[in-house]
Amino acid sequence: MHLGDLFAIPVARQPLRHALRARDGEGRVVDWTYAELDRRAAAMAAALAARGVGPGDRVAFYLANRPEFVSAYLGVLRRGAALLPINLAYRRREIAHLLADGEPRLLVTEGSQRPILDELRAGEAGGAEVVTVEELAAANAPPCDLVDVAGGDLALLMYTSGTTGRSKGAMLSHDNVLATVTGLLAAWDWSARDVLLLTLPLFHTHGLVVGLHCALAAGACVRLRTRFEAAPIVDELLESDTSLFFGVPTMYLRLVEELRGRGGRPLLRQRLFCSGSAALSPDTFTAFAELTGHRILERYGMTETGMLLSNPYAGERRAGTVGTPLPGVSARIVDPTGADVEAGGEGELWVRGANVFAGYWRAPEKTAESFATDAAGGRWFRTGDLARRDPETGAIALKGRRSELIISGGFNIYPREIEEVLEAFPGVREAAVVGRAHSEWGEVPAAFLVADTELDEAALIAHCREQLASFKTPRAFQRVESLPRNALGKVQKHLLPR
Repeated sequence: MHLGDLFAIPVARQPLRHALRARDGEGRVVDWTYAELDRRAAAMAAALAARGVGPGDRVAFYLANRPEFVSAYLGVLRRGAALLPINLAYRRREIAHLLADGEPRLLVTEGSQRPILDELRAGEAGGAEVVTVEELAAANAPPCDLVDVAGGDLALLMYTSGTTGRSKGAMLSHDNVLATVTGLLAAWDWSARDVLLLTLPLFHTHGLVVGLHCALAAGACVRLRTRFEAAPIVDELLESDTSLFFGVPTMYLRLVEELRGRGGRPLLRQRLFCSGSAALSPDTFTAFAELTGHRILERYGMTETGMLLSNPYAGERRAGTVGTPLPGVSARIVDPTGADVEAGGEGELWVRGANVFAGYWRAPEKTAESFATDAAGGRWFRTGDLARRDPETGAIALKGRRSELIISGGFNIYPREIEEVLEAFPGVREAAVVGRAHSEWGEVPAAFLVADTELDEAALIAHCREQLASFKTPRAFQRVESLPRNALGKVQKHLLPR
């Protein structure tokens, strides 16, 4: 089975069930049944075929949450191609890297985003043809055949972050995504009666795989919103028939603030609130429960693996834990030698399962570094996260990252990428970027600079925002005489104040 087969099931079983409710690029309300979504996906596939998209190709999306994202993505799958989603906060430098590395045949955007793509210099779009989703939707291309694909074929090329260098493309097959989806359908008791209020961006695995894929596979309805805004979301949770809401910790913090301003409002229509992509603070967990009557279900996953761990749908959910392995997932906590630590001990989390990706796109060395083989020949993915398993309940708690990766508002940030931009600023000789704890975003980048003159923070911020997504721009700049280094000359970031 591949993803096209999975999504075809609700079309056959309940063609008139509402599949997607959203607003299009003109602000008009769209309400598609499964039959209508299937028809539009077929039309998108035909439009893509007319532009040469076929098996094995990559198609990049630089799109906001809108109904055409969904129909065009399903069209990509029908052509046997793979989706390469691009964060809408990315700018020229970041977009150019993804296009050069992933080499998509087509770059699909929308009219409002064309000015950003027009900034790409000659050759930076690679061989990708740029087309708007409006043009694809309006095309009257002849019908095309559904391309059959194997479970091991590439479905998603999701670019993720590490601690050095630039983004790496995680290769997720149809089988990988199916393993995550089927595990979550069972673990969270999905049904066709569910209505998911989805404000997470579809260019991120949380919104795309955990949200959209699971809902469509279950035959549920997706209420897709362009962005998260606390007040209207609370209104909708109180007034609509939504049963599910997924978010990142920053969203829940804002919901708590909004609900406190209203004196607390029990949310009686929903059955499940989930949080992921970063650690949820115990204070937010407790406050949300007190204000709404719901204990948020925390789960844990990665772009490279899909979902790995989850607190129970039916059972105790403890603040600060991410639960136990999902069906089909195995997990170990190991010491630096790769030996299992004793119950209650801390070590690096290793995982394996059908959901774990094959490797990084055109990066065999990075792939090899990310996996370990045990004495029995088993292949384990090194998550880079430190964890501890409760000896009594078996629940796993994350204790921080082994690497220097910064996670801000659910998004991963490379320190080195920011450092390269800062070191290109006139007068800056050296730069070191670290994550600093933040009550709203979890972490934010802070920069330490060796500079020839006093720092002009406004100019530094403007310089960063011209080349990087806004969430990567440091929130603090500090001038230092020198950066702490070890005997080999490597910067010792742990000696810098956080």
